[in-house]
Amino acid sequence: MSLPMPMLDTPTTHPQALADAAGEVIDRILTDADIPEVTAMERLACAHPLHAWTDDNYRSSLRAGYWARVRCDAATGRIVAVCVAMDGVDEVHLLNIAVAREQHGQGHAQALLRALYARCQQHRAEALWLEVRPSNQRARALYLREGFVDIGVRKHYYPAATGREDAVVMRREICASDPSEAPHALD
Repeated sequence: MSLPMPMLDTPTTHPQALADAAGEVIDRILTDADIPEVTAMERLACAHPLHAWTDDNYRSSLRAGYWARVRCDAATGRIVAVCVAMDGVDEVHLLNIAVAREQHGQGHAQALLRALYARCQQHRAEALWLEVRPSNQRARALYLREGFVDIGVRKHYYPAATGREDAVVMRREICASDPSEAPHALD
């Protein structure tokens, strides 16, 4: 497994982002200008358009000051993944993570999660929480491989094509001594 590249808080209007060791992707903060591209990518990546976040979801996250990052193709600048998380008291909550459909299986979600683990450590968060659709087996498998455990179920949490879908609540403890979680993100 490769470690994530450092994440810089720099706007796209004056990019000072760093490429990963292979030079294939750039990780940087999400900006308001990125939102149309991010929502278009996410709508195509989701099993159903109702599963994707809206422009307003991203805008309100930026206004709230949430941790929001994108991964971009280094050659084209095209956004291939996005991750948004909210700080809590002694915890962080992963609100959204999405990877372009054609980029699934390339390690983008895992790299963004590793950067988020580093943020958790920097802010002394003891746990990272998330909700995931039971039908999203690919994401559930990733979270289980990453050490998340099921905590419970939120009934009728997500909009679905026919009614509502439950959410599985998952939690991952953050260990300060785990070398795979060593701080790599600059916040």
